[in-house]
Amino acid sequence: MSSTRDIDALIELMAKLPGLGPRSARRAVLHLIRKRALLLTPLADTLQTVAETARECLNCGNVGTADICDICESEARATGELCVVEDVADLWAMERAAVFKGRYHVLGGTLSALDGIGPEDLRIPRLKDRVTAEGITEVILALNATVDGQTTAHYIADQLEGQVRLTSLAQGVPIGGELDYLDDGTITAALRARKEL
Repeated sequence: MSSTRDIDALIELMAKLPGLGPRSARRAVLHLIRKRALLLTPLADTLQTVAETARECLNCGNVGTADICDICESEARATGELCVVEDVADLWAMERAAVFKGRYHVLGGTLSALDGIGPEDLRIPRLKDRVTAEGITEVILALNATVDGQTTAHYIADQLEGQVRLTSLAQGVPIGGELDYLDDGTITAALRARKEL
């Protein structure tokens, strides 16, 4: 029996996390072991707590520790604006920017004929219900600029046409971007979305 069986199992589990391969996982585990009291024990306790309490918001699909997340609970967020994102990571990215003050709706993915993902597999029916029930005046489609993301955006736009104002995030040259390093699709989107100075 190996004396490092549990450590090897931890390394294997860590290697399954996004952005970590076997070598990075091994380094992370060694660091945790070296800093056992400072990092490993608190991390294990917090992981246990999160495993027991984390849940999806019944309203929007965000992740938190209550049935309804803080964003949905906040009256200050009841602006009539609803930002539709593919997944929770996108919601968190929008929140990091601290610019949007409305509420969110997490679809849980995008439509994909190849993967057999249809509207009923996503939170699109719930989105339609929320638009009516919450008095939504604008739906911002903040979906990724992929084929599936754009297909999903067009489908949602068709479903909500005439009910609310529909907008999407601008696409094009990023802040600090240099034209020489951009792909043709980004340059095309930027040129089409040009604005008056």
